[in-house]
Amino acid sequence: MVLHWGGTGETPYHADGKPVLVNGQLPYNATTNPIKLDDYGLDGEGLVALKDGSFWVSDEYGPHIVHFDANGIEIDRINAFKDDSRTSLHLPAVYQHRRANRGMEGLAITPDEKVLVGIMQSTLKNPDKAAQKGDLTRIVSLNLSNGHTEQYLYRQEKRENANSEIAALTANKFLVIERDGSFLLGGPKKANPNAQKQVYRIDLSTGTALSTIALSSSFTKDESHGLLIDGLTLEQYVQKNGWDALAEKGIKPVSKKRVIDMVKEVAYAHDKMEGLWIIDDQHLGVLNDDDFATWSTDGKLEQKYLDKNTVDANRLYIIKKNLLGE
Repeated sequence: MVLHWGGTGETPYHADGKPVLVNGQLPYNATTNPIKLDDYGLDGEGLVALKDGSFWVSDEYGPHIVHFDANGIEIDRINAFKDDSRTSLHLPAVYQHRRANRGMEGLAITPDEKVLVGIMQSTLKNPDKAAQKGDLTRIVSLNLSNGHTEQYLYRQEKRENANSEIAALTANKFLVIERDGSFLLGGPKKANPNAQKQVYRIDLSTGTALSTIALSSSFTKDESHGLLIDGLTLEQYVQKNGWDALAEKGIKPVSKKRVIDMVKEVAYAHDKMEGLWIIDDQHLGVLNDDDFATWSTDGKLEQKYLDKNTVDANRLYIIKKNLLGE
């Protein structure tokens, strides 16, 4: 099976649960009738709507950021693959190394609709799987007028958390979801009274813009893996030496301040927080992903419960908070 544009072996399925094959009328055969991949396929996660009715979608594969017109027709695409003829602007090549199934989970646009800002769900597989189990995630901004990209670092509260959404407050201030994968009340896992389901306010202007780092004998740049410190990727460097050592090198993550703890606020029982809706500067909508109320244990599909009796379901929570913190 040939993989294109950031695919990592994800199997596409029809609505009836059957895999998409080259010939849907015949049974699967690895040689004569393999799984069919679609170069236009997305697992959409982040979405921003513009005033003209068009919208941008980011996905957790590629990652790709795709612009659709008001009728849902693709009109532009951004990714990290410079030989993709569909793209007009590009992300830094390092984003090709996203962790499997954990690409650009969150996408925002500045209020003037000039700059897209995306956040990766997890630490990049940069340069290998050992590096992806960290607490460093990347934020990338892209100016739609001139194609200029900038990168910032985000420090998670603990390793292998997930950043599953970002939403714009101002040109520099954003709300970000940070969560773990546990269930407050148990569900298919052991109950975790310390489940982390939080919303933070970040300020990009407080973090080090990676493009401002001058190259030297210590700082070098690799075409595929980005900025290196003493031959290590940023993911490796922080994992080996810690954030204080990175700060001594002159690189700081964006500042973050907790705005909402959903466990304390509403006894949030879901494992996933994946949607933010800024209603106004005093009200925030928070949505979960129920995974179609399914769960897999040892490869076996099961019903997904929040506790012994409650099936998981999509739910919108409206929270009253001073979001700007002013």
